[in-house]
Amino acid sequence: MSVLKIEHLTFGYSQENLLFQDFSLEVHKGEIVSIVGPSGVGKSTLFELIAGFLKPIRGNIITEPFSMIFQDPYTSFHPTYKIVDQISDVCDIDGIEQLALQMDIDSKLLYKLPHELSGGQLQRCSILRAIMMKPKLILADEPTSALDNITSLKVMKLLLRYLDRVGILLITHDLALAKWCSDRIIELGTE
Repeated sequence: MSVLKIEHLTFGYSQENLLFQDFSLEVHKGEIVSIVGPSGVGKSTLFELIAGFLKPIRGNIITEPFSMIFQDPYTSFHPTYKIVDQISDVCDIDGIEQLALQMDIDSKLLYKLPHELSGGQLQRCSILRAIMMKPKLILADEPTSALDNITSLKVMKLLLRYLDRVGILLITHDLALAKWCSDRIIELGTE
């Protein structure tokens, strides 16, 4: 089942400098596709186009319901509200403590403020929130770049546990990570 279909996408911040020209991509449930490339080639712009924050010049983007995991977990949570309250703002939290336990998140952390958690704990809470939203597609924009190697591996293994329910589009500069976890890799900025 297709959870994301991009057909003949053309986009640039100016007509003379196109980031994407006739770009097509499809992501299916149960697969992880990585978009890899150096800074400035359009990885995060593609994420913004899929999310609807930007509009393409030409082409279509068809997506099933999605949730997002951002690079910096501290900026994806409001600093003055408890984690559980922020998750309940976007979805039903029935079963959240059981799911947190499965994700190696101490349920006590859900009742804390974001700054009271480590980067790895908070990123796991970002994944928890994304999964609790019951998406068909998860857009993950550099979800491990702010984490140490051991925590990065734990976070990615956690995401991969849910591939039976979703398709994942991973945006990363880390080719080794992409090779380790991806079904397909799209390299941007290579001729």
